[in-house]
Formats: sequence, structure tokens, C-alpha cells
Amino acid sequence: MEKQFTATVFIVDEEKVLLLLHPKLKKWLPPGGHIEPNETPPECAIREALEETGLHIELIKDEHVWISRWNAISFERPWLCLLEIVPAYKDKPEHQHIDFLYLGKQVGGSIGEEHLKQQDIRWFTCEEVLALAPDEDIFVETQQVIQKIFEKVAADQLL
Repeated sequence: MEKQFTATVFIVDEEKVLLLLHPKLKKWLPPGGHIEPNETPPECAIREALEETGLHIELIKDEHVWISRWNAISFERPWLCLLEIVPAYKDKPEHQHIDFLYLGKQVGGSIGEEHLKQQDIRWFTCEEVLALAPDEDIFVETQQVIQKIFEKVAADQLL
């Protein structure tokens, strides 16, 4: 089965997370997409956030060691990695996404007016995410990840 590399970012703001209504899947998801040639996963997450939301973000770092040398430099590690099965769609066969999931926070920009008019983007509390119908409005694993994120926020281990 073909595998494709992707990056996703959960944009958090204190007690809320930003989600988009995916146009094909009709489910609430964080911004993300395919990693382009010569792009690192964190660069992809930042680019996708800007393209899909209009927000400038910075990734929340949780590094054990940071290297900055002439021959090796660290970049933000993902908060979570997932191997996701993507069902066949039109002429594209079933494939897998190797998804690097990051946490980010807004540092500038604003949500595009077109998104607000279409109501395909919004900030959710954890309770609102958990109230969505699992696998109908949102993937169960998305709910699980968001619940874990807010457990860390509540414990002052993030942001």
C-alpha cells in the first residue's frame, strides 16, 4: 500500500482547539496536509495552518535535547505520530498517511472571512469536542488526542 508523509497541527488557545470541517470527509479535523519536497514536517504544519486558517502559528516545543551545529540542527519533534488508513476516493486507491502531529499556538494573522461565512472552521472546548458524534462528526482518535491535549493544558504542562 502506498504511504504518504503528512503533517497536522492542533492549534490550541488556552481552553480551546481550532478545527476545520473537512470538505471530503465531512468531519472536524485540525489543519494539515501533505509534506512537500524539500520541506520538513514542522515546516509543513506551519504552512498548512496558514493556508487553511489564515493564522500564523508557532509550534509548542517539547524537546529533550536541542542541537544547533554546523552539521546537525534540531527541528521540532511531533507530539504524536500516526499511521492512518485513507479510504479510496474517486480515482485514488486506498493508501496510508504517515502523519506527524504537532501542537501550535497562534502568534498572528486572523481566520479568513470565507471560512467564517461557510462555518467550516471554529474554536471548540474539550467538552464540545467530546459532545460530537464519534466517527460521524469527528474521528474517535481525534477526540482522544484532543482530550489528552486538554489534560496536559489543565495540568499546566502545555502553553
